[in-house]
Amino acid sequence: APSPAVAELTIGLMLSLLRYVHISNENMRRGQWHRHFGRRLSESVVGILGVGRIGKRVIRHLGGFGCKQLLLFDVDKTITVETDLSYSWCDWDALLNDSDILTVHVPLTPATKNLIGKRELNMMKPDAVLINTARGGVVNETDLCDVLLDEHLSGVGMDVFCEEPYFGPLVSIQRCILTAHMGSMSLDCRLTMEEEATLE
Repeated sequence: APSPAVAELTIGLMLSLLRYVHISNENMRRGQWHRHFGRRLSESVVGILGVGRIGKRVIRHLGGFGCKQLLLFDVDKTITVETDLSYSWCDWDALLNDSDILTVHVPLTPATKNLIGKRELNMMKPDAVLINTARGGVVNETDLCDVLLDEHLSGVGMDVFCEEPYFGPLVSIQRCILTAHMGSMSLDCRLTMEEEATLE
């Protein structure tokens, strides 16, 4: 039930991070007029970590933007993908090295806990964007903060955290968009979730 809303939030975070919408909004409220040069989604290489229900919906939405290239990574290599976009299945290192945007759509398991730590973050392009709308704990938040303070990565969108509510150090980093686990928070999706819960 929450898949459509999570996928749409993911796209919204991509657009905001690429065009510095969050930073411009904050600057305007401080009386600062600065026009940021950003990047377009259509010119970006998007890495999808986890090609399940939500990952596939994100791919479908990206089709409307005509993205330059999709890089897909999943433990299940039998997954079929329907898109007119150019895409390729890649190994783990290529996903990290070559993505302009890396978006996370995997469950939290012993195998995925801290899957993205300092080593993986530093393998990403210096101006790459990272988005996690999946589960807290997949991205190591301490390592992420350290890497951002070292001026690596141009932006991060985090909707999920190890401990929620989140009050950690990422709140002080301007180029992070932090949302309160609101991926599923659309009226239609929440209603469907509640209906499905009562039927089980």
